[in-house]
Amino acid sequence: MPKIELDKAYSPTAVESRLYEMWEKNGCFRAQIRKDHKPYVIMMPPPNVTGMLTLGHVLNNSLQDLLARWRRMNGDDVLWLPGTDHAGIATQIKVEDQLAKEGLTRHDLGREKLVERIWEWRENYGGIILQQLRRIGASCDWSRTRFTLDPEMSRAVAEIFVRLYKKGLVYRGKRIVNWDPEKRTALSDEQVEYRNVNSNLWHFKYPLSDGSGHLVVATTRPETMLGDTAVAVHPEDERYSHLHGKTIDLPLTGRKIRIVPDDYVDREFGTGCVKVTPAHDPNDFEIGNRHNLDFLIVIGPDGRMTDLVPEQFRGLDRKEARKRVVAALEEQDFLEKIEPYTTSVGHNERTGTVIEPLLSEQWFVRMQELAQPAIAAVREGRVRFHPEHWEKTYFHWLENVRDWCISRQIWWGHRIPLWTVKETGEIICSLDDPTNDPKYKGLTLDQDPDVVDTWFSSWLWPFSTLGWPEKTEDLAHFFPSTTLVTAPDIIFLWVARMIIASEEVFGVSPYQDVYFTGLVRDMQGRKMSKSLGNSPDPIEVIESYGADALRFTMISQTPRGGDVRFGSDMCEHGRNFANKLWNATRFLLMNVPEEGESFAFDPVEILPSAPVNLIDQWITSAFFSCVRDVDRALTEFRFADAAKRMYGFVWNDFCDWYLELIKVRLQGTLNERHEALKHAFGILHGIVRMLHPIMPFVTEEIYQTLSKLSASSWPANLRFTSIMQANFPTYQASLVEEKVEAQFSRLQDVVNAIRNIRGELRIPHTTRIPAGVRGDHVKLAKEWEPFADFVIRLAGLSEFEMDQHRPKGSASAIVQGIEVYVPLQGLIDVNAERARLTKEDERLLKLVEGTKVKLSNPSFVERAKPEVVETEREKLSELEHAHDKIRRFLDELDAAK
Repeated sequence: MPKIELDKAYSPTAVESRLYEMWEKNGCFRAQIRKDHKPYVIMMPPPNVTGMLTLGHVLNNSLQDLLARWRRMNGDDVLWLPGTDHAGIATQIKVEDQLAKEGLTRHDLGREKLVERIWEWRENYGGIILQQLRRIGASCDWSRTRFTLDPEMSRAVAEIFVRLYKKGLVYRGKRIVNWDPEKRTALSDEQVEYRNVNSNLWHFKYPLSDGSGHLVVATTRPETMLGDTAVAVHPEDERYSHLHGKTIDLPLTGRKIRIVPDDYVDREFGTGCVKVTPAHDPNDFEIGNRHNLDFLIVIGPDGRMTDLVPEQFRGLDRKEARKRVVAALEEQDFLEKIEPYTTSVGHNERTGTVIEPLLSEQWFVRMQELAQPAIAAVREGRVRFHPEHWEKTYFHWLENVRDWCISRQIWWGHRIPLWTVKETGEIICSLDDPTNDPKYKGLTLDQDPDVVDTWFSSWLWPFSTLGWPEKTEDLAHFFPSTTLVTAPDIIFLWVARMIIASEEVFGVSPYQDVYFTGLVRDMQGRKMSKSLGNSPDPIEVIESYGADALRFTMISQTPRGGDVRFGSDMCEHGRNFANKLWNATRFLLMNVPEEGESFAFDPVEILPSAPVNLIDQWITSAFFSCVRDVDRALTEFRFADAAKRMYGFVWNDFCDWYLELIKVRLQGTLNERHEALKHAFGILHGIVRMLHPIMPFVTEEIYQTLSKLSASSWPANLRFTSIMQANFPTYQASLVEEKVEAQFSRLQDVVNAIRNIRGELRIPHTTRIPAGVRGDHVKLAKEWEPFADFVIRLAGLSEFEMDQHRPKGSASAIVQGIEVYVPLQGLIDVNAERARLTKEDERLLKLVEGTKVKLSNPSFVERAKPEVVETEREKLSELEHAHDKIRRFLDELDAAK
């Protein structure tokens, strides 16, 4: 048959774009609907339309792709549905920033024109991240790509709003909301990031109206005192029980406010007196409701003081107002003291603007009733979290859930489907625009100007993307989905709410398993960020190392749900692995004879027949043991374990040992050569199929090459376009022989022990040396004679002895209870080697003693970072092991005199 060759080195840049184009062209990612096949569904967490690929996306989507390819090769109807989120505030900010450069604001354009500009921006720049995901090999069904502002998605949002409104679960109310005065919109609790800020605690004197004294209150926000409508004390605080119901003259304002008893007050904190500003603090809001207090909004939506404050403060920015209020109180002797104080301040997670708690009329969803089925879904095991500890976080949030503020005062998003009849005040909640309804002819209908929170569309993602509320074929086959892979930072924003929505609409959970990834950190353990300059561009990493190298490195380094420490140079590990597999393939192809029959490979079965040769029996058993372990690890979401298990088998067993062991057969007769290659290619064929979900590009390229060896012999229905259409290897217990694997494990350890002795004593690899194993001769002969030739060849021996007696002056090692020895007489200059080892012994002893002193120093152990201390302990263990080894060799050299 004609010679088939591979390039000397694997070049990802020459392969990846060509293969991805082939996959897309041939529809390899398109989900099929087959009644006799089980669906497997992953809904991609939709990245913001403004987003660019990060290493976090690489980790998350590499894991999703691994699962999708694995289940696709197991015969499931796999749907991995991609899409992007319109990201209301984030996207509008992008376009408003562009307008600012033109000297314009959104109000200059008006709503309609601004929305047009945002759609233009989305067409030009939105969705770049989906193109970037192709670079890592994402096998999404791109024909089903969704955008949360698609007409079908908007219909679904309107549907759920109307349903909840009619059930009384959506209501309009005045509540304290998280207000962004810069963007002039409300935010949900989950969109607020709290940061510790060094500030002050100001203590003010509030005089009693009857002139009998004063109370001292403390605050971190002096400007809000202008909106105080009470001072609260604990009902059982005897210091103030005689003041209940009395009044205070609020400084600067000319208003009298009441002293009210309330259980919220911590009598042990400060003076036990709390100023109450019901319109600007959520806890004060509740106190205000309990005591029927006035709600004075003294800071407006623009962050400036309103007309309800004394004239001297009106129109001031809240920061300037703070300075002037403190100065005025100090001037009138109402300032008692100022203390430095660290306080937690809410910020818009996207813009960094300081949030203003503000009494505002907004639309809310009643969450307590909706949360109960979602709590039950996880508690009853219908939804499983991996790792399980995230259940505690999930339950804590849902069991203490607050009503969800869903209205946003921006223009980019899903408009609230409510209209008010101007003439009558009637409120119309409708799926369709009622302005053309004859019923309202001649009347003016004004639609609510707000849009809903971005997450109000995203919580429908598992079923709105499949056509709901219409009854579609996709919805019937692919809902509920199977697995969700996401980050834990959106467990409230998205994960919990999707379960709530699905339970409300369908009475079932939207998925069975949720796998939470960790954060990607740098090698120092820091979170990656642009400001620190420690976040590599994934595209640049791919161009340097290849997508497979990046994927393998990320997956093999991620503990189950734990954080990943990453540095770009770590991808050398993944690139070396791809090259190792490539070179193994190239080696086998170079040994294919031009004469003789071709090699036939079955895309379903791995091997054409059960192995007869002992070496083939071992590698076959080792392969299917690996398949068993990998399949189990993937089922249990132990992705790193699966990757490392594959790596160990491919690099060590197959490449380093098996290919070396068959070299004699490859140099034998044509028949011996053919039989060896047939089995080797069969195992290689299984390897690339097993490894494909993690490293799709290099495995596809090798698969395509192997196909050339046998394509003519395949039936037409088995001539698959892509490796992903072939089966993932199936565990075959009948081909697993644990005894044979154990024998070869001992063989490997014995050979390695001899190699290590050779290396420690600097005996050249070209020098043939004697070696042996010690024990009962008859027993050893029975066990080791079948392997003696292998040991001689692999360890570079002149002879391999099996004897009860070890020659005097031999270097030795114990492996798996077997004593391995190398007679030293005549091999080395004993005196020179003793002198060298003695010097090394002294050096290591100093290092051991120095490290012990360091670890015995309480100051170091208590003050150093735990990971630094642990590194030193590991270093000590390694030094002690090396020192013991040198001492043993010195003893053996002494015996060789």
